[in-house]
Amino acid sequence: MTTLHVPTPARSTRGRTPTAAAPGRDRSIDLIRSASLVLVVLLHAMMVGVTVSDGDPVFENALETDWFGPVSWFVQMMPLFFFAGGFTAFGSWRRARARGVSASAFVAGRVLRLMAPAVALFVVIAAGLAALTLAGVPADIVATAGFRISQPLWFLGVFLLAQALVPAMAAWHERRPAIALATLAAAAAAIDVVRFATGWEAIGFLNLAVVWLFVQQLGFWDADGLVSRIPRRVRIGGALGLLGGMIVLVATTPYVANMYANQDPPTLLLALLAVVQVALFSLARPHLARFVQRDGVARVVDWIGSRAMTIYLWHMTVLIALAGLSVLGAFSGQIVLPELHSAQWWLTRPAWLVAAVIAVALLSAVTARFEQKPMPRASADAWRAVPAAALGVGCVVIVFVVGLTWVTAAVCAGLAALAIALAGDIPTGKTRGFVIPRSSSSGDAGGVEAEDGVRA
Repeated sequence: MTTLHVPTPARSTRGRTPTAAAPGRDRSIDLIRSASLVLVVLLHAMMVGVTVSDGDPVFENALETDWFGPVSWFVQMMPLFFFAGGFTAFGSWRRARARGVSASAFVAGRVLRLMAPAVALFVVIAAGLAALTLAGVPADIVATAGFRISQPLWFLGVFLLAQALVPAMAAWHERRPAIALATLAAAAAAIDVVRFATGWEAIGFLNLAVVWLFVQQLGFWDADGLVSRIPRRVRIGGALGLLGGMIVLVATTPYVANMYANQDPPTLLLALLAVVQVALFSLARPHLARFVQRDGVARVVDWIGSRAMTIYLWHMTVLIALAGLSVLGAFSGQIVLPELHSAQWWLTRPAWLVAAVIAVALLSAVTARFEQKPMPRASADAWRAVPAAALGVGCVVIVFVVGLTWVTAAVCAGLAALAIALAGDIPTGKTRGFVIPRSSSSGDAGGVEAEDGVRA
């Protein structure tokens, strides 16, 4: 396996040493993961549109505009999340397998890492929505808050599914890398064709698995050194050619220009964007690797990386809470909420974004304990690991089928806790499974890279 090795940064002039990268770790992957996460938080903060109309609060998506379609091609970062997750998980699985760790134990470890921060989140959401209901807040406002909070949660379920399938998908990649990638791309295209031809929108949600597994597979390719073996000029020409083809598809087919709309449900266009992003990343990788060696950059990247899933899961709850405080301030006459997209609204966005980032960082610093705490021994029994993963995915499915209320949040908290109980193995006598220690300083998108330090 070919990876880019970045030497440990030298001691800084201030006498501090940046966090050293693990041997063989590609720090450029850590950088794009952290940068993508920050951009996701900023974008969701920009989407929060709060105004008061006829004495009632109005919550809108401020980025549901015509001009955002072209912009979305540059700021849609979710493919990089799954690409980075695939890159890291591929190496983790190979190292775990070499130590004799079973696929079941590997999957159980993924469940433990991803579900631990989710339990606390669902408990807080259940308590918060119940408190709003008991306080007499109108049901439609409570429902809107629940809907907005639930929007980013799809990632938890889909990412867990993709990570649980890493042993199987890695085996396919090792046997037939090109066929595996081509098959997933063809399946995504076929699903789109059926959806557009029949108007059967539900079938499009099959691509929640197909498209993101395709993107994860791109991470396998990169971790295996296959991307770097493609000549530089081919990567440049291929990226430009794909961009041209995507523009043609938008102009001549039912595909839409908004890359966030192409995420709900995912389409082939999003998979093609992922290929372009991976090609451009591979070209920029040497520069990114040097940039992340800087003392300040390394520390920020490591701080974000060690609590990545916590930041992602909690940031929308923080943003909704800030929006609620804005409404209270408007009703009390302390602040004035400007009309969406007005000059005053744009002038207030920098302060709003700064407030959002600070609030998310402060809460993440507190709640990251659930992500960073030592995990129990992961079960090596398939009869426990498989249903644990299914329960983890299932609790997210419930949110999107039923909706996020205090009741469903409480149910999801229970299911997530049950998934953790099934995935965790209490050793008795003979050692089984493997121990997952405290999360590493820069784990993958779900903080699950900590498994690299396990004891077999």
